[in-house]
Amino acid sequence: MTYRTRPDDAHPYLRAASAGVRHHTRALARTTATPPAPVDRVHLDVLHTHLTALHRLLDQLAEATRPPHPAAGRHLTTAHTRLWQATAEIHSAFHLLPSSTAAQGAEASECHPERLPEGPPVLTICQRHLAAGHSIRRKTTPTDLRPRTTACVR
Repeated sequence: MTYRTRPDDAHPYLRAASAGVRHHTRALARTTATPPAPVDRVHLDVLHTHLTALHRLLDQLAEATRPPHPAAGRHLTTAHTRLWQATAEIHSAFHLLPSSTAAQGAEASECHPERLPEGPPVLTICQRHLAAGHSIRRKTTPTDLRPRTTACVR
């Protein structure tokens, strides 16, 4: 028995991730009576995870679309580059926020992140970012990575 997916189910995890983002956006909108809490490193790490996953997906879609439809492939490649710029800004913001271990004071001395098999938690965002950066630098030039302002022509 073979299972055949529908075309709109080609990326089921993307649909689940999008639903999660919508849920958190709605939850934030519901708390308008109280000012929202400032973002912390954990939230930026999760957001960076979503952006790098979307970055890989856009890369795959651009590669598959470019041969039969060059113009659409160029637009997807441009989206891929712009998403990388957003991911880089999230990574920079992550490092500007205070770490949670600094806020915990005495508890921080008891923490031994070097004992974790995947390494210290603060470095996982950097490892993910370096891997994504390696792929973007193979396919783009420094000029492409410079921020630009664009205007819609429609």
